[in-house]
Amino acid sequence: MHLTGQARLAGVIGWPVAHSRSPLLHGTWLARHAIDGAYLPLPVHPDDFPACVAALVRMGFAGVNVTIPHKQAAFALCDEVCPGALRAGAVNTLVFRDGAILGSNTDGTGFLANLRAHDIDPAAGPALVLGAGGAARAIGAALADCGIPVTYCNRTHERATTLATTLSGRAIRWDDRAAALSDHALLVNTTALGMSGHAALDLTLDAAPPSLAVADIVYVPLETGLLAAARARGLRTAGGLGMLLHQAVPGFAAWFGVTPVVDNELYRIVAADLAG
Repeated sequence: MHLTGQARLAGVIGWPVAHSRSPLLHGTWLARHAIDGAYLPLPVHPDDFPACVAALVRMGFAGVNVTIPHKQAAFALCDEVCPGALRAGAVNTLVFRDGAILGSNTDGTGFLANLRAHDIDPAAGPALVLGAGGAARAIGAALADCGIPVTYCNRTHERATTLATTLSGRAIRWDDRAAALSDHALLVNTTALGMSGHAALDLTLDAAPPSLAVADIVYVPLETGLLAAARARGLRTAGGLGMLLHQAVPGFAAWFGVTPVVDNELYRIVAADLAG
């Protein structure tokens, strides 16, 4: 597709941003739908973030994704924020409309969509969320909005307690994580443990009931040690790449006017790039 003077422009802002697979993901959808548009990687230093966002608005960009370390700074720039982003305390998607900045957080909805794509019902029972960072907050808020009781468990117990208080959940200590599996229907790892270059997640699944579903938001590697251990026990699993793909759908729809589909071909394209 050749760009014209009417091309719609979006992108992803981060520091750094070269590692992002979002340009490949959105570029695949743009080509699939023959859209006159482009999605660009935009490396922006934190000191320059407010000025750069303002410039993109004035330049006519349709919007941007926001990744580390800008999610909270982006929240502060928004003229309007959706309820999910308010509960998460951060945004990852900005839509520019008539000079205004509209913010949303699609991590939670993307997580739920990925569960359903793997035939996992998020409403099956209580969820145990490992971690207390931005992803834990967004996912916990989305689960709570569905009426699902959420337990938070973090290596720093005070952070889990704060998150549980904010989102009307409960907190348990890190040393109690394995025993707590017996009381939950869903386990979610939102930490970096198990990611390439990080320590492994030390968690035995001996107490896991056969009905437990296991989700990991890490997608490098595609199958983490946690997911491999869960599969070995016959448990249903959902990996992090699916969440990455599903969370991108609302932004693309808002910027380019087409609601894209997350399918096996898209998964293979992005997975192959990660492997390469």
